[in-house]
Amino acid sequence: MTVHKIALYPGTFDPITNGHYDIIERALRLFDEVIVAVAESRDKRPMFSLDERVEMARLSTAHLGRVRVVGFDNLTVELANSLGATVLIRGLRAVSDFEFELQLGYLNKSLDPKIETVYLMPKLQHAFVSSSIVRNLLKFNGKTDHLLPPAVQDVIRGMKSCTLPGQN
Repeated sequence: MTVHKIALYPGTFDPITNGHYDIIERALRLFDEVIVAVAESRDKRPMFSLDERVEMARLSTAHLGRVRVVGFDNLTVELANSLGATVLIRGLRAVSDFEFELQLGYLNKSLDPKIETVYLMPKLQHAFVSSSIVRNLLKFNGKTDHLLPPAVQDVIRGMKSCTLPGQN
């Protein structure tokens, strides 16, 4: 009997970046299916709505097989259980990420002993990329083409013809 290994990659993805995309590609080499789980994260006051972030993630991964994108607003381990995922994917860019991610991994394990957390590092060229850096650049109309998947850049360009969320 073959086991279908499903990994859940949770995050705010505000917006999804090339660093996130790189982690998704790496996870696909290890798992049969990767579910990108876009968190509501109201407490973080995201620049983009949940629907916009889900759509950007869907558009940027549409050509990849075995990737599904969902939005959520509950505990990550509850979502993982409901989707049949037994592995959580977390990205590590620098040592500064490690302490927080390690605590989060232990917390999730304490909530559900069947959940494993796998930490993946993006390619060096994406190690400095974060959604917060991208949001700051967007606020000041800075160049972001090299930081975002082309589909995400297209969506944001379309939004700029109006006004980006968070800009007045």
